[in-house]
Amino acid sequence: MAVAFYDLTSAAGLKKLDDYLLSRSYISGYQASKDDLTVFAAFSSTPAAEYVNVSRWYTHINALLRISGVEAEGCGVVIEGSAPITKEAIATPPSADTKAAADEDDDDDDVDLFGEETEEEKKAAEERAATIKASSKKKESGKSSVLLDVKPWDDETDMKKLEEAVRSVEMEGLFWGASKLVPVGYGIKKLTIMLTIVDDLVSVDTLIEERLTAEPFNEYIQSCDIVAFNKI
Repeated sequence: MAVAFYDLTSAAGLKKLDDYLLSRSYISGYQASKDDLTVFAAFSSTPAAEYVNVSRWYTHINALLRISGVEAEGCGVVIEGSAPITKEAIATPPSADTKAAADEDDDDDDVDLFGEETEEEKKAAEERAATIKASSKKKESGKSSVLLDVKPWDDETDMKKLEEAVRSVEMEGLFWGASKLVPVGYGIKKLTIMLTIVDDLVSVDTLIEERLTAEPFNEYIQSCDIVAFNKI
């Protein structure tokens, strides 16, 4: 289902986006996607610092674009009350610096804006990317608290072994917490368990799809559902 936002050049549109990002790291899902690029491209300049959550998100997406790019598809985003966003705009989102440079050079027909980068320009870009990457590593990553429902195949599943299997999953930035068994009917119980993750190191979707519901854990685990996901 597509997420809709209003004109991001208006205070009302920015406030709506800021409220939306209060409890989220990305526009959709648990990793950067093309939805983030769509919204990012709707900005003609860096958002005002008063929109704290928007500024945090904008800085993070800008850093990702400079260092590694974004591949995930997302669920679709609509920006209402603004000009249509083209594929070209998403591929090369505007910035305040490039917009100002373009205004200054409107009358200079001899400038090749699409010329090949010089060796000096390439070196400068690499140095900027290295600086951003180094500063990102120094910055403390955010954390999230997650409540997970782990469901067995049937009432004959050994729930003690199921919990042991869950807790045996070890990943950098993953910390298992308290748990309890909750009856769901017909003699079947589910395991409800808390976990804390470092956002930049652990994707809950990946944890579920590639670890908890994959071999050999799928001998006990039929499915997993995210009950709650909160930023710490």
